[in-house]
Amino acid sequence: MSEPLGYLLTWPTYGTWLHGDARGSVDREHNQYDTPRLPPHEGRSSWEQNHMRAKALRLDDVGRQIVDVAIKDHCRYRGWELFALAVRTNHVHVVVGHAGLRPEAMVSQFKAWATRRLREAGCVGADTPVWVRHGSMGYLWNEGDVRDAVTYLEEGQDIEK
Repeated sequence: MSEPLGYLLTWPTYGTWLHGDARGSVDREHNQYDTPRLPPHEGRSSWEQNHMRAKALRLDDVGRQIVDVAIKDHCRYRGWELFALAVRTNHVHVVVGHAGLRPEAMVSQFKAWATRRLREAGCVGADTPVWVRHGSMGYLWNEGDVRDAVTYLEEGQDIEK
């Protein structure tokens, strides 16, 4: 199988997209490519919210800018091609070229760099959870896929930052 041209990587901030959420969700048992999300489930969502170890984290404008710069800096440092980036209040989208790594490793590095910068700036405390454990890894196999992902980031996002 050939390598993808790139990835659409998405991950939410801590506590802002719980299992059972009205938007649907993905858990360990339902985490296969191109499978439907779990349907909304108010009981599961309530249970998840009651078992959070901290408040949900939403990034303000300063935090969003810090994450934006951290991801751009990391791409430059690693020599990764960054096609598009959208840092929202409750999630991050990155369209990045394939760099010989699994997308999960790339997300892990992005989250680590962004978290470090947020902590250095005093935006989040040392023990504050910033991100959820997993995110979404979309494989982009050709230039059309990359173009569609970039268009989605630039034009298909909700009004809310």
